Amino acid sequence: MAMDEAGLGQRVQQARQAAGLTQQALCQKAGLSYSTLTKIERGAIKSPSIFTIQTISVALGTSLDALLGTAAAPVTPERQTVRSKSGVRFVYFDINGCLVRFFHRAFTHLSAVSGTPPDLIESTFWHYNDQVCRGKMSVSAFNKVLAKQLQVDIVDWLDEYLQAIEPIPETYELLQWVAEKYHVGLLTNIMPGFVEIMRERGYLPDVPYDAIIDSSKIGAIKPEPEIYETAEADAKVAPEEILLIDDTRANLMAATKRGWHVIWFDDYRAGESVARVREALEPEAV
Repeated sequence: MAMDEAGLGQRVQQARQAAGLTQQALCQKAGLSYSTLTKIERGAIKSPSIFTIQTISVALGTSLDALLGTAAAPVTPERQTVRSKSGVRFVYFDINGCLVRFFHRAFTHLSAVSGTPPDLIESTFWHYNDQVCRGKMSVSAFNKVLAKQLQVDIVDWLDEYLQAIEPIPETYELLQWVAEKYHVGLLTNIMPGFVEIMRERGYLPDVPYDAIIDSSKIGAIKPEPEIYETAEADAKVAPEEILLIDDTRANLMAATKRGWHVIWFDDYRAGESVARVREALEPEAV
C-alpha cells in the first residue's frame, strides 16, 4: 500500500492533539520510542510499518483507515469559541519573551564555566541561531560549534536553555484564559524539538492548541512571509481575524502588513501587557 508520509504524520499529530496527549504520553501508551513518533509526525520515516500505525491508532482510539487517509476520520465537535469586538477569532502567542522569559542567563553561565567572554558567546550564538531555527542546522551541529568556540568538550544548548528560561506566570494564565474562549496557537522562532520538550516538561500551558507554527519545521522564521502564510493556513480564519502577541516589533509589523491584529508584549511589565490583551479580546455582544 502506498503511503503519504507527510500526510500520515499530520493526521497522527492531529489525532494525538485531539486526544489531548503529548508525544511522550502517546509513546508510553503505544509502547513506541519518542524518536520514532516524532519522525512519523514529521514525515521523516519512509513507509512506517502498518503494525506501528495500527498500534498508534489503537492508542488514540481511532481507526487505521483514518490515520492512513483511506476513510473519513471521525468528526469531533468543534469547540465553541467567541469573536472579539474587533473581530479576532484566533490568537497566536510567541514563546520566547512572551510565555517564557528569555534565555540570556545561559550566556552568563557558559561564560562562567568556560572562561570565555560572554560577548563572544553571544555573538557566536546569534551568528548561527537563525540557521538552527530554520531547521537548516541541527542542534547537535550547533552544540559542536559552540563547544569549539568555548574550547570545551561538550555543550548541551537545550539543557542550558531549559535551565535559563522562566515561565511568565501572567502570560501562562492568560493563554489558559484565552484558550477557553478563542482558538489559540503558538507562532515561534525556535530550535528543532524544543516545543515538544517544553510542553512535556510543563514550560508551556497544557491547552488544546489549534495550531503550532514551529519555525524549524516550516523552514522560515519571523518576520519572513512564509511563516505567516503557514500560520494563516493553519488558523483557518481570515487574516483580519488573527491576533499575534509578540515581543519583537519587526515580527508585529510583518503581521500588520498581512492584516493581522497585533499586541506588543513587554515581559518587564507583564501585568500591563496582559491587561491590554484582555481588553483587546473583550467578546462582541451577542
